[in-house]
Amino acid sequence: MHDRRQSTVPDIESLMGQFHAYLSKKQLKSTRQRDLIAQKFFAAHGHVSIEELLNLSRAENPRIGYATVYRTLKLLAECGLAAQRRFGDGQTMYETAGDTEHHDHLICIECQHVLEFQNDDIEHEQERVARSFGFSLVRHRLELYGLCPRARGIKGGWCPNEEQRKLSD
Repeated sequence: MHDRRQSTVPDIESLMGQFHAYLSKKQLKSTRQRDLIAQKFFAAHGHVSIEELLNLSRAENPRIGYATVYRTLKLLAECGLAAQRRFGDGQTMYETAGDTEHHDHLICIECQHVLEFQNDDIEHEQERVARSFGFSLVRHRLELYGLCPRARGIKGGWCPNEEQRKLSD
């Protein structure tokens, strides 16, 4: 198992090229606002909500509206560059899709932190179970819900959500 925070930085230029190709194919304009939102999205690490992306985009262009961010994320999802995720708290989050490797999620039901992980043993077991029922897996999603060490009340326990906030400050 490894933490994906150490993964490589996405190739924003390549992702933007794919986005522009999709817009052109759909006969949609490539606007400065759309481009800024897409760039901020591709540069964001992990999962991002519409509100978070709105704040990131408004830091550079205060005139960007919620609807523009929403529509841009919808376009990114349609062309396979964004993956929509709904976790236990009901909030929709987005992450860069396509070029990223498969991963699963561990979610704290107290602080709402989403930790990405990959475990080959789990992947092999899922394949084995599917085959035992005659299935051929096309895709899957694994979300494990629990409590982080702090939420469990462990003395000196850490909260990954607080650690992430410290890193971004």
